[in-house]
Amino acid sequence: MSMYKIRDVFFMFFMSYCCVCHVLTSCKEAKNDRIISLLQEWNGKEILFPQTLVFTIQGKDTINFPMLNGYKIITYADSMECTSCRLQLHRWKELMNIVDSMQNDSVQFLFFFSNKKIKEVRQELERADFNHPVCIDGQDSLNILNKFPTDVSFQIFLLDKNSKVVAIGNPVHNPKIKDLYLKIIQGEKIGRKDISKKIQTEVSIDKTSFSFGKFDWKEEQKTTFTLKNVGNKPLFIQEVTTSCGCTTVTYSKEPVRPGKETIFEVGYKAEDPGYFNKTITVYCNAKISPLTLKISGSANEIKKKI
Repeated sequence: MSMYKIRDVFFMFFMSYCCVCHVLTSCKEAKNDRIISLLQEWNGKEILFPQTLVFTIQGKDTINFPMLNGYKIITYADSMECTSCRLQLHRWKELMNIVDSMQNDSVQFLFFFSNKKIKEVRQELERADFNHPVCIDGQDSLNILNKFPTDVSFQIFLLDKNSKVVAIGNPVHNPKIKDLYLKIIQGEKIGRKDISKKIQTEVSIDKTSFSFGKFDWKEEQKTTFTLKNVGNKPLFIQEVTTSCGCTTVTYSKEPVRPGKETIFEVGYKAEDPGYFNKTITVYCNAKISPLTLKISGSANEIKKKI
């Protein structure tokens, strides 16, 4: 991949990342500078691997899993407030199935988990029936060698056959990053024009956040967000992602005609008691896309009266 092409890849990631930043934090100039600095630092950087790596199935059975000479997607995860929120293993399984359907056997998925919640990670691997090999790196040796960014958005990499970084970002949280990864893997031409999407319509939403307040953590909570097409073209919901596996979203896949509404039914089922603040990201053909919705609350352990 030429340096020109690599620059375009990183520019596309920067724009995709900033679209989210704009909704959440107005994408302040200082944050933009930090992102640019990180992208420049990791552009073409070689990822180093420890000499000894132990891969297991569901964190139990050790297997032989050699490095292949092709594209690699590396996921590094350290401490997590919610294991299922960060891992999103069901989405990784979907992505691996997509890559398999492309009949491209030169892409290797490498998962490195380095945290103190080893038991919790193993439970999540088993719960998701995730049978792909993973490396539970208790010594954090991969991170020590490479000094990964602390921002979790920059802890997933697409590497070329020489283990050099050609793209950064989480493809299971951001569909634009997923499309970028797939284009690179398939050898499609990458250019800045790819990020210029024609704005087709405009939308309004009844609210962008909702608090469930205090409730019994064992009881599932639900709320709705109503999105209205106030433009003059059909509204297409391209994809909806959540920051947590404990958050579900149900919505119609049909186009929304001008003047009509669509409803997102959001459910939350706590894994453990405690305060939570989760994000739902809606990608659509609107000027303000992606839309960021938030739910929060306090899941309490309520003792029954005797």
